[in-house]
Amino acid sequence: MGLLKELLLLPAAPVRGTFWVLDKVVAKAERQYYDPSAVHRELARLEELLMAGEIDEAEFDRREDVLLERLQTGHTWRR
Repeated sequence: MGLLKELLLLPAAPVRGTFWVLDKVVAKAERQYYDPSAVHRELARLEELLMAGEIDEAEFDRREDVLLERLQTGHTWRR
């Protein structure tokens, strides 16, 4: 039965392969996006921008909230 199933699904192999690759790319991107060290680097850069006067306090708070949410989501996402 397994061989027959594979033969019947053979025409769909390129599509299945594409979805497999996309799944791997998305998983890698999510690991990088939620990586705590990357978020900490972005937080440090954000603080540098604030100290240099390139962004105001409101912009800092808004972007910091987004990064902290990302950090929190990353912790729960990895479990």
